Amino acid sequence: MRNDKGQFTKGHHFSPETEFKKGQHWRPKKPYWGYEWLRHEYEDNFRSANEIAEQFGVTEAAILHWLRKHKIQRRDMSEIRTKKYWGLSGEQNGMFNKRGNENPNWRGGITPERQDFYTSIEWKKSCSAVYKRDNAQCQRCGSKNNLHIHHIVSFENEKLRADIDNLILLCADCHRWVHSNQNVDKEYIREEVQG
Repeated sequence: MRNDKGQFTKGHHFSPETEFKKGQHWRPKKPYWGYEWLRHEYEDNFRSANEIAEQFGVTEAAILHWLRKHKIQRRDMSEIRTKKYWGLSGEQNGMFNKRGNENPNWRGGITPERQDFYTSIEWKKSCSAVYKRDNAQCQRCGSKNNLHIHHIVSFENEKLRADIDNLILLCADCHRWVHSNQNVDKEYIREEVQG
């Protein structure tokens, strides 16, 4: 039944047989909704919220919600770190004592040089010129947030480090994309100066 405004009248039910009954839920009950099951898995079995979430195909936030709801004390960072696998230690680790060019992350010892360069007046002037030229926006997507200056030819080429024709403004997301495997056409990347 509806009133003269077309609204359902209070207390009138059109289809009581299809309505949810008290205590009934529209989703099937999940084990992690229950206090005992969740406490046992989280505390006794020392499973992480993320592991439980993956088991049920839900987000970690969903499990954290039920931990809070049931007032189950969450672990502190030191407890979490004791469970984490940190890899092999000492001589058993394949990277043990790998220094300099024996290490795959070696970049030719340019870290202090890089730090000096990025604090130089030359770099600051180049940054200002690039921001002005590129209208303070990402040249790939147009974003004006979280901007980075990207070297088209690598920083390792000393002659082009501060050359504004070798620099372009990109947002953080586009900068990550440029250096990722998704950038199959190597956009905004050149191996050497093209004459």
